[in-house]
Amino acid sequence: MAAAESDREVPSALCTEFLNFSAKDTALKWLQVTDLYKEVYQHLARYVPKIYCLGPNLNPQSEDLLAQLLLQAPLEWYLCGEDPSTGLAKLEQNNQPSQLCGHVFRVGEPTYSCRECAADPTCVLCMQCFLGSVHKEHRYRMTTSGGGGFCDCGDTEAWKKGPYCQKHEPNISDSCQEDPLAHLSTDMIARCYNVFAIVLKYAVDMLTWDKEDELPPGLEPPDRGDTYYCMLFNDEVHTYEQVIYTLQKAVNCTQKEAVSFATTVDRDGRKSVRFGDFAFCEQAKSVIVRNTSRQSKPLRVQVMHSSVVAHQCFALKALHWLGHVIGYSDALRRILCQVGLERGPEGENSSLVDTLMLCDSKMWKGARNVYHQLFMSSLLMDLKYKKLFAIQFAKNYERLQSDYVKDDHDREFSVTDLSVQMFTVPSLARMLITEENLMTTIIRTFVDHLRHRDLQGRFQFERYTAQQAFKFRRVQSLIGDLKYVLISRPTEWSDQLREKFLEGLDTFLELFKCMQGMDPVVRQVGQHIEMEPEWEAAFTLQMKLTHIISMMQEWCATDERVLIEAYKKCLTALTHCHSGFTDGEQPITLSMCGHSVDTIRYCVSQEKVSIHLPVSRLLAGLHVLLSKMEVAYRFPEQLPLSELSPPMLIEHPLRCLVLCAQVHAGMWRRNGFSLVNQRAHSVLWLQIYYYHNVKCRVEMFDKDLIMLQAGASMMDPNHFLMIVLSRFELYHIFSSADCRKSYNRENTNKDVVQQNNTLMEEMLHLIMMVVGERFEAGVGQVEGCDEIKREIIHQLCIRPMAHSELVKALPENENKETGMERVIDCVASFKKPGVTGRGLYELRPECAKQFNLYFHHYSRADQSKAEEAQRKLKRQNGEDMALPPPMLPPFSPLFASLVNILQCDVLLGMLGAVLQWAVEPSGGHWSESMLQRVLHLIGMGLLEEQQQLKNSSEDHDVSFNFTLKISRPGEAPSNTASVLALLENLQNAPHLEVHKDMIRWILKMVASIKTMRELTASTYTVTASGSHGQEEMVCDKDKAERKRKAEMARLRREKIMAQMSEMQRHFINENKELFQQSLEELYASTSTSLEHSPTSSDAALVCVGPRRSRPREKRQVVTCILCQEEQEIRADSKAMVLAAFVQRSTVMSKNRKRPPHDPEHYDPLFMHPDLSFGTHTGSCGHIMHSHCWQRYFEAVQAKEQRRQQRLRVHTSYDVGNGEFLCPLCECLSNTVIPLLPGTKGSNSCEQPGLGQWLKISGQQIKAMHSAHRKLQPVGVDAVEETVEEQCPATENFRIDYTPMSPYSSTIKEMLTTFGTATYKVGLKVHPNEQDPRVPIMCWGSCAYTIQSIERLLVDEDKPLFGSLPCRQDDCLSSLARFGSACWTAASQPSVQGHYIRLVAALIPDPQVETSPCILDIDMLHLLVSVVLSYGSVHSQDSSGLSVDAVQLHFFHLITVAHMVQMLLTSGPEEVTMEQESGGAEREEEEDICALYNTLRTHLGSSLPEVASGWHLWRCVKTGILPYLRGAALFFHHLNGVPTPPELHALCPGQWEVLCGYLSLPSNLLQLYHSQKELLEPLLYGWCSHPGVRQTLQEGGVLVSFPRESNSLIDLPDDYSALINQASSFTCPKSGGDKSRAPTLCLVCGSMLCSQSYCCQTELDGEDVGACTAHTFACGAGVGIFLRVRESQVLFLSGKTKGCFYAPPYLDDYGETDQGLRRGNPLHLCRQRYRKIQKLWRQHSVTEEIGHAQEANQTLVGIDWQHL
Repeated sequence: MAAAESDREVPSALCTEFLNFSAKDTALKWLQVTDLYKEVYQHLARYVPKIYCLGPNLNPQSEDLLAQLLLQAPLEWYLCGEDPSTGLAKLEQNNQPSQLCGHVFRVGEPTYSCRECAADPTCVLCMQCFLGSVHKEHRYRMTTSGGGGFCDCGDTEAWKKGPYCQKHEPNISDSCQEDPLAHLSTDMIARCYNVFAIVLKYAVDMLTWDKEDELPPGLEPPDRGDTYYCMLFNDEVHTYEQVIYTLQKAVNCTQKEAVSFATTVDRDGRKSVRFGDFAFCEQAKSVIVRNTSRQSKPLRVQVMHSSVVAHQCFALKALHWLGHVIGYSDALRRILCQVGLERGPEGENSSLVDTLMLCDSKMWKGARNVYHQLFMSSLLMDLKYKKLFAIQFAKNYERLQSDYVKDDHDREFSVTDLSVQMFTVPSLARMLITEENLMTTIIRTFVDHLRHRDLQGRFQFERYTAQQAFKFRRVQSLIGDLKYVLISRPTEWSDQLREKFLEGLDTFLELFKCMQGMDPVVRQVGQHIEMEPEWEAAFTLQMKLTHIISMMQEWCATDERVLIEAYKKCLTALTHCHSGFTDGEQPITLSMCGHSVDTIRYCVSQEKVSIHLPVSRLLAGLHVLLSKMEVAYRFPEQLPLSELSPPMLIEHPLRCLVLCAQVHAGMWRRNGFSLVNQRAHSVLWLQIYYYHNVKCRVEMFDKDLIMLQAGASMMDPNHFLMIVLSRFELYHIFSSADCRKSYNRENTNKDVVQQNNTLMEEMLHLIMMVVGERFEAGVGQVEGCDEIKREIIHQLCIRPMAHSELVKALPENENKETGMERVIDCVASFKKPGVTGRGLYELRPECAKQFNLYFHHYSRADQSKAEEAQRKLKRQNGEDMALPPPMLPPFSPLFASLVNILQCDVLLGMLGAVLQWAVEPSGGHWSESMLQRVLHLIGMGLLEEQQQLKNSSEDHDVSFNFTLKISRPGEAPSNTASVLALLENLQNAPHLEVHKDMIRWILKMVASIKTMRELTASTYTVTASGSHGQEEMVCDKDKAERKRKAEMARLRREKIMAQMSEMQRHFINENKELFQQSLEELYASTSTSLEHSPTSSDAALVCVGPRRSRPREKRQVVTCILCQEEQEIRADSKAMVLAAFVQRSTVMSKNRKRPPHDPEHYDPLFMHPDLSFGTHTGSCGHIMHSHCWQRYFEAVQAKEQRRQQRLRVHTSYDVGNGEFLCPLCECLSNTVIPLLPGTKGSNSCEQPGLGQWLKISGQQIKAMHSAHRKLQPVGVDAVEETVEEQCPATENFRIDYTPMSPYSSTIKEMLTTFGTATYKVGLKVHPNEQDPRVPIMCWGSCAYTIQSIERLLVDEDKPLFGSLPCRQDDCLSSLARFGSACWTAASQPSVQGHYIRLVAALIPDPQVETSPCILDIDMLHLLVSVVLSYGSVHSQDSSGLSVDAVQLHFFHLITVAHMVQMLLTSGPEEVTMEQESGGAEREEEEDICALYNTLRTHLGSSLPEVASGWHLWRCVKTGILPYLRGAALFFHHLNGVPTPPELHALCPGQWEVLCGYLSLPSNLLQLYHSQKELLEPLLYGWCSHPGVRQTLQEGGVLVSFPRESNSLIDLPDDYSALINQASSFTCPKSGGDKSRAPTLCLVCGSMLCSQSYCCQTELDGEDVGACTAHTFACGAGVGIFLRVRESQVLFLSGKTKGCFYAPPYLDDYGETDQGLRRGNPLHLCRQRYRKIQKLWRQHSVTEEIGHAQEANQTLVGIDWQHL
């Protein structure tokens, strides 16, 4: 109570003080005092606790107002020396605006980076600057900001060109950068300095204050009460749910309050959860700590005195204020920077900025955000102080990073995140490297945090605990900082930069030494491993460092001295690493083909081997640079090339490649768990996968290959190959003297043979790569873009690819660029996408000849796909099927000797052996792919020789003589056949059909080269072309031969086809009766497509009335999809049903604001013309027996119950709601419609006119009234009276007669089933088959579905008949026939009651009390309901009155009513040019004017005067068309009358045909004028209804006809406009906080805060997210949304169903970008948006969700209701 009283007292006490307070006087007083610091502190001590934190319920508005008046105003007066409003305006006026934009990004705001001009990807522009810059015409990237960075417009170092937008373009006069302080008086500077120093010191003191119960000296409050806050702090360990649950227990609050607390804690970093005395708050703290300390460290809670909290609140306000004030002038900004960076008395690290930085991890999230913002708007916006701040940041770097690693907040809330703002500025980065040795600091800090090492000093990640893994993740941010520092390469080097860079490189090599050989593996033999080793950490490290390694090499490449020094350092490091690896490696000598080499004994399959060799790989990279930069040729004396030991260089990379080969050969299977088919998932397999993967391969696999090339180029090729054979453990096979024979019989173990075969294939592939991979600049004589071209060509040889697929398949550089755009157009052509799919790049045909089957970046799967695709292409082009190796560029001089591998003895011996095994295949000890590789290698040798011959000058003899070597047989004693001889043998081997073309190509090449060599030097050039001619002649012969074969094959095909058709004809003739019978059945199928064909008689077709055309009597036989039995549809047979889906709909709604009705008491008999809610029925068109369906549905229910016991997740259908999937097409359904036979028209001769019918109808209604009253218990007299009165009318109308239902029991049951389902779904109530509203809902659904389909046909420009799919045709027929029969399943009196009320709306009836006015009735719904309900009346009529006549009278009457309705709602006339109709419709115009004037006589001034009959007739004719089309659909399906052919196409004259089909005059007004005296009283009745006048005069909801089709909202063409709109959207419930997942409703355009606790609402007793709640308000449970930040369309249906759908926004490559990961500019694709709109209009969204969930089970597990 005391607290509450003080709450009331405080403001009144404050008020007097506040009234007497003058900011000006306070400021003047401050100007006189000597100790300003003390004076201001006293002022703050007095007022701050009186303004802030006065109770549990804070009032931020009044707090801010008082703080402004009592605290900030005096500071501003003092600062300006005059009224702040004047003083600050002057400052702003004198200020030279900065050329830096500095706009700080909000969360989710769009940012733009230019791919062509940005210095690095972190350089971004805000939307305004981007639109005013040159970059919008370039290739740019668009992303959404995570918040916190700022716009780099105006920063010349951030952009290679176009640094300024139009707004920030500097003036010429500004060129001299003067000191901004020059504009200020010294007095003003001194005052600013004083204020800033005091306020900043106060803020820093308070934010870094760690005592809970006392304040810094000078701020103690004059009076101190026992008021405390229990303050809860945010951490990243506990979940929302844990915090909410704990708070409910601890502070006894509701769920909603707890959610609000948790949201604020998460957003601001802390929140007071209780206010009161110390003990009260302490008790809450102990509960929170106790509840959250079980699994992890407890939540951080402090009990803080209210005055401490108050000062901390004002400290944040003070920092905001400083940020605001310095915005007026650059001079003030500079003074604040000076104050912040000024050293305190303690010396090093004592400035206020240092204090804030070093206490960063102790502060809460809100405080960090505020001071980071201040740093960004002050220190980082002033170039002079940015440099000084960067130096302080670098000095404290190690300590800041250590704090960050221990902290648990995300990086974006840490001061270390500011590194990106400084390290990416090239001049600052260089300065920090040279002056602060930043590069070494970063790497050393990084290495210090990774403490786990093995005995050799290598990193060990094996047994990483969760905490160490968390720390390792945080340490990775240091690699990001190193990347920022290195991202822009220096153009000129100073000696100091060289020294510091090389010092950094030394530290980097120390890191690499710890990685060289880490995580070694040993092959398991016998049993599988118990526990798989931790490997991800090492690979993560490798991946993160990939770009750093590349950037280091690029830095080295810019300076020769640095490159030479780096090479030496790297070589020393590698030698050091090798010295530690020698244990247990014994020397051996290998001999083969007359050559021998000394090496060591080492088996990859037995010893330790590691995939991590960064030192070797860095050396390989530098070695290539020596060649590329020509340093190796210009300064050979400075390089230690002579000291290199090639065997040492190749040893470890070779082991690594052998390991890959052995894993592929299945030798390491036991290193995975012993599960079935586990090889695919063994850890080692994954490591090999990443080793080759595009993310790692540049610095792993590629570099290992280069190292092998470097080593081999310095060795004798025979020695190199023997070492390779030895490491592959194949040396014993090839080294034996009779290897060609012995290998075949040597091994019987099938596994070993298989492994050896694979190893041989892999080894031959490796040799191909060593000799053939020359597309790295420096290895081969190529340009940089040649490599990327080749990558693209080989990707497109597999199949055409989308842009994003290609980008994924190519390695990215540090700027996330692949370089693809530069070259793609010269190797590929782009094919645009259709309504689905993506745009694809296809390889240009001329590039196919560069295809290399053994491209080193192909996986095995890629290789086989590419081979298949290329062979297919050659087959199509009629070329031979050989895939020879492509022409290769020459090697650089440093690598030139590699070609000799192709002609060395060891290789030729190996090739000969494989060919010999192929000639005499026995025991399968060789494989076709081995032979294929051998042929490829021979082809490479021949091409190399051909090229060298072509390029050699006359005097220069070509030393490469491959043809000679392969023609030479082996020496005695073995005398083995030469390679060439073996090839000629193989040419005719029957078992090598596949390779024939390749062998033929090789032999041709040999002949061609021999010809070239035989020519003398003088005639060399002339005849070289001759040899080509010879080759071409052979080629032409081949082509002619192939053409002849193709022609013969064609003729043979044609002959066979002719024979087959003859046989078919013969068969049909013999089995005539059989075919006749099946044709009849086909004719009687359910689809109404045959009904559309006109009848044979020439009479015009009419679908309603006594002149109705009689459909041909035909049996309707259908087949059940479940039991495949055929069944005729008859009223007395077993029921056949259609699977159907009934759903509520607002698709045609013209009034979404209408509040939802109360389902229990709502009367749905009349539909309002605004169609605000409807019930739509759709069907997939599949037919079943009712009993088959019931059995199927019971099985589904049973299965679902079993599944729910096992798994607690939803399926794509809800069995509890009667949902199931159609057994055939898996379409979502929730009921079935019974199929009924068509109604037979009565041929009664008595067809009364309108007057007679009105009379009969009136009598029948009276009789029914009296009969219904009998059923109600009332007084006896009254009954007698009425009976006497009514007697005469009932002679032909037997009111007491109860007709027999013509339907079988199963059909009756199905009538009830469908009726109840429609009622349940349409009204959202529990099923109740007795409810009188059941038939009403069925009629309504029939009418609504017809209207929906009619609108669809109009929107898609399709004719009324003949264009509907048969499933919709069948559905409409079934609905109409069901509607006319459903009264038989309901209580007859209730249906007659509905009929009476329906008729009363047209023909006023005194006994019906509340009838709606004519403006509140949708006429098609009325027509359908009244026609379908008449059956219940007709069944008791024995007068011979035909149903057809009644239908026609009702139709004419309702048509007149609809015209009246339109005339009452027609808008004011618009004068248009086409007004004069030239007399063609003069009669109609006169008639319509007459009718309109009649209405005016009844309604007077409520209707405006209209001069033009043309306007009125136009309104009526266009307005009534949808109704007439709907009526035509209805009567056609109800009565089964064929349709006129003119309505099957969109041709002129439709109006007359339609009117004729509906038996209407084409001048509809004749309906009125011909029966004027009968209709006049009805007209008067309609107009005199009080509702009409009221609606017209008060401007109620008037629906104008025709109702326009609803569309989804218009979307902007450029997606960034949407992102911008969403970034400024704030959550409506959490006080201006930015929404994390802004989501746009595409139906109504509302922006919602999705997927967040703050905007959850209660729906049917369950908490649901904003989108789910909105779907029920806007779309009757179905919603279509666009998640703006994810660029994703979201479909929702009900609470538990949803799916994501491709957005309608595409980039220039025809692809969507869900998640905005690629950042390409996106533009609206109108066809795709129309497709989404069509799904919505067709009511297919729920069906689409069902299909998506069935196809992707992960969608089922998502909690859609929380979105």
